[in-house]
Amino acid sequence: MRVLVVEDFAPLANSMVQGLRENGYAVDLAMDGEEGLATALSAPYDAIVLDVMLPKIDGFTLLKRLRQEKVVAAILILTARDTVADMIQGLDLGADDYLTKPFAFAELLARLRAVIRRAHKATDNIIHVGDLLVDTTNRKASRAGRALVLSAREYSLLEYLAVRRGNVVTRTEIWDHVYDFASEPGSNVIDVYVGYLRKKLDQDFKKKLIHTRRGQGYVLEDTP
Repeated sequence: MRVLVVEDFAPLANSMVQGLRENGYAVDLAMDGEEGLATALSAPYDAIVLDVMLPKIDGFTLLKRLRQEKVVAAILILTARDTVADMIQGLDLGADDYLTKPFAFAELLARLRAVIRRAHKATDNIIHVGDLLVDTTNRKASRAGRALVLSAREYSLLEYLAVRRGNVVTRTEIWDHVYDFASEPGSNVIDVYVGYLRKKLDQDFKKKLIHTRRGQGYVLEDTP
C-alpha cells in the first residue's frame, strides 16, 4: 500500500518512513503543509499520516483542503493534543482515525492497517481468494495450507492484488501503489515480479489465481 507521511519533526518523520518501508509500504514524505498538499494531490495514496502541528499549512487546514479536493485516501491524524475537542475537530473534518503522541510504532501500524482496510471495504485482516489466504497483519500468505515464501516486494504485490481481488489492476496502478518515488526499477519490473509471484502461487496447482488481461493488466480471482 502507498502511504504519505506529513510530519515536520525530522527524527520522527524519518523513523516512521523507515519503519513503514520495512513493513512493506511504499512511502513518500512531506515536511510541511504546503508540500503535503502538493504531494497528496500528485499521486493516489491508500493512506496519509498527517501531523496536526505543521509549518505553512497546519494539519487541520490541510485535512479540510484534501477533503475539498476529493482526496479519498484514509487519513490518520497524529496529534500531541489529547483534548476531546481536538479529536472531534479532526474527525469532523474528515479524518478516519487519530493517534496521540507519543505512540508505539506497533499501534501506528495497527491503526494504519485498520483505516486502509475500511477504505478498501475489507472487514478482516485475512483475505481469502479460493484456497489462498493473505494475512495482512503478519504479512504472510499460504495456499491450500502451505506457506508461501515471498520476498517483501512479492508480498506487497500479492497484498495489493488481493485487496483488489476480482478487479483488473493496471500496471500503472501497481506502480503507483507498490513502488515509492525512491525506487528506480526497470521498465518491465512489474511483469518480472508478477512472473515471480505466479511461479510461487500457481505453478504447483491446476487452478490458477493470477490472470493476465491482455492490454489491461492483471486480476487475482478464483475462477470456476
